[in-house]
Amino acid sequence: MTLTTFSRFALGTVFSALTGLAPALASAGSAATTIRYGVTLAGLPIGTANLSINLSDGGPYQINAAAKVGGVISLISDGRGSASASGRLTPTVPIPSAYALNSIAGKKPQTVQMALASGNITAVELQPELPPRKDRVPVTTADKHGVLDPLSAMLVPVSGSGDALEPAACRRTLPVFDGATRFDVKLSYARTENVDGKGYSGPTIVCSARYVPIAGHRPDRDQTKFMVANRDIELWLAPIKGTHVLAPFKIIVGTQIGRLTLDATRFGGSGGDD
Repeated sequence: MTLTTFSRFALGTVFSALTGLAPALASAGSAATTIRYGVTLAGLPIGTANLSINLSDGGPYQINAAAKVGGVISLISDGRGSASASGRLTPTVPIPSAYALNSIAGKKPQTVQMALASGNITAVELQPELPPRKDRVPVTTADKHGVLDPLSAMLVPVSGSGDALEPAACRRTLPVFDGATRFDVKLSYARTENVDGKGYSGPTIVCSARYVPIAGHRPDRDQTKFMVANRDIELWLAPIKGTHVLAPFKIIVGTQIGRLTLDATRFGGSGGDD
């Protein structure tokens, strides 16, 4: 069984592999941070994931990601890959300009290249392309307007000069296009939880999430129906030091074979082992 489209989002296109990512270089007035995750399924370790983020409030951002899953549970295909995204931040949303994914899962490679301007897809290349299916909802030009790539959707800017960890941070909808499918992730505030981890200890805002397919999906597939009805999806958001931007400390996605969890083993710093 491969991960569902939303599970790929939950991994931030980190649905495949940690391949030794080099952290992005920080420029003056920016924040560089590394987030490392352990990935478990039904409580069993199945891989690792890594995000390297370079950003400044209201300025440019660069995200690199890599991950590796599989091997422990035979139901999950081994996979590895890397992804990158860039753009600029506004006080409330990222505005991506480029996204790329290179992955291999179950010996099947996939690449995605996207260019964006003002939230609109201007060019996209997917290899291999999705096979034609009569029941697949077609992706229209309108579906490629006002969107985020899966990796940029990981950044949650919060406007204002007060505490970024407010329930309002969860009150948003993330319009995601991954190169093949268009879906919304609707967030709502659930609760506040304290965490104690390397690089960050303190409160996190927990958002409940709902998967809403828009286009590119097959409505009658069991996985699609399961994810639409899924109530076991959460994002635990923590602040990136020196910014008014939140990123996932923990991600939980209920799947048909158990709960998939990404839990930060390190949150912050520029990539060393300190």
